[in-house]
Amino acid sequence: MQEQALDPLNPLNPSSPAAAPRVQGSVRNLPVNLFASVMGLSGLALAWRLAHDSLGAPAIVGEAIGAFALVVFLLIAAGYLTKLARHPQAVRAEFHHPVAGNFFGTIAISVLLLSAIVAPYSAPLAHFAWTVGLLATFALSFIGLSRLLKGQVDASLAVPAWIIPGVATLDIPVTGAHMPMAWAPEVNLAASAIGVVLALVLFTMIVGRLVHRDPLAPAMEPSLMILVAPFAVGFLAYTNIVGEIDRFASLLFYFGLFMFAVVAPKVFRRGASFAPSWWAIGFPMAALANAALKYAESHASAPLWVIAILLLVALNVALAVLTVKTVRIALNGKLFA
Repeated sequence: MQEQALDPLNPLNPSSPAAAPRVQGSVRNLPVNLFASVMGLSGLALAWRLAHDSLGAPAIVGEAIGAFALVVFLLIAAGYLTKLARHPQAVRAEFHHPVAGNFFGTIAISVLLLSAIVAPYSAPLAHFAWTVGLLATFALSFIGLSRLLKGQVDASLAVPAWIIPGVATLDIPVTGAHMPMAWAPEVNLAASAIGVVLALVLFTMIVGRLVHRDPLAPAMEPSLMILVAPFAVGFLAYTNIVGEIDRFASLLFYFGLFMFAVVAPKVFRRGASFAPSWWAIGFPMAALANAALKYAESHASAPLWVIAILLLVALNVALAVLTVKTVRIALNGKLFA
């Protein structure tokens, strides 16, 4: 996969002729979509916790990955706050971009997931982080839908990143089902209502664009994995709210699995080159692995356990490769170039 002149997931890439003059090694070029790495790593940590409970996997693995996810979040947050302080116009342009602006939802989702990571160690910190995350999520979902309803939006911009605000609201009940606050159950229901409708409506618009318009640019092809997220995350949110895995939950799980089978060959192609936008695959795969582990545990079926373990292995391999490649471009300066 050759890098495009304009990476649609990083519209401020200075290689674009429409962007500002190239600045080598500037924090101005730090893309907001890099927060998706925190989502993937946090999802992996939660999957290992499930594997510990159901398969007896070592508990230290999930906790170590969770700690690493927290460190990564702090590092990226420090970098992006520096970008905000030094280059506020670049952050403003990224926020208002019709594609990249959706990736600000990855910050809110990261906070929600990290609230689940820290919950066993500090309940007050988990409650605070979850509250901050849900407020940010509701605000970003409101802004995102309001922008679309202004009208005159180019249909070619209906890309998988549009789903992020809807998935973000679904992550509120995924991470907050056991929050003790008296208002938490109603917030979880409200978030589920918003997330389900947003995700399904936007999913329909995106599939329509993919069917009737030109294929996605190569730089955006990894984002096809986001199409798995509404169903995998929806499964986790729904089962957390109803407290069981019923047949509707099964429908969500199996369609998520089907979507993964459809998009995986389009994403994992021979010759694809690495870019930070590849982190878009992390959380959808993690959500599906979590859903598969939870589903296999409830049905005690050998084939389902095989699927769950294979998804967990694939997730570990994918995130290990992405982590190594991201560290490499961070050390050689290409991440900021």
